[in-house]
Amino acid sequence: MKHLSQITIIAALSLAGELLSYLIPLPIPGSIYGLILMLILLILKVIRLPQVKAVSDWLLSLMPVMFVGPTVALIVTFDEYKSFLLPLLIVATVTTVIVMAVSGCTAQVLITRSERKEDRDAE
Repeated sequence: MKHLSQITIIAALSLAGELLSYLIPLPIPGSIYGLILMLILLILKVIRLPQVKAVSDWLLSLMPVMFVGPTVALIVTFDEYKSFLLPLLIVATVTTVIVMAVSGCTAQVLITRSERKEDRDAE
């Protein structure tokens, strides 16, 4: 019964995200809206982590299986994208480095702010 309620919460938020995607004229997938809703509800403690943790962990354990289909499709259609593979790899590499750098800098700023706040609180 516990898993059923957790699946219901996740499915309801996914449905709400899809509805928002339909209603809001932005090119944002419904799944992103659903994730944002989940994050907001977790931050506001409307939904507590234990209320969705077991099913979330189970879904995360299934995630690698979800990549099998797209991987096979890439292998099967290799001839179609072989001509632009090098530019694609260059763009993917550059953007990955940029994302890593921005994420690292953001994390450092947040850690520094947190340490400063702890130092001020300690005084």
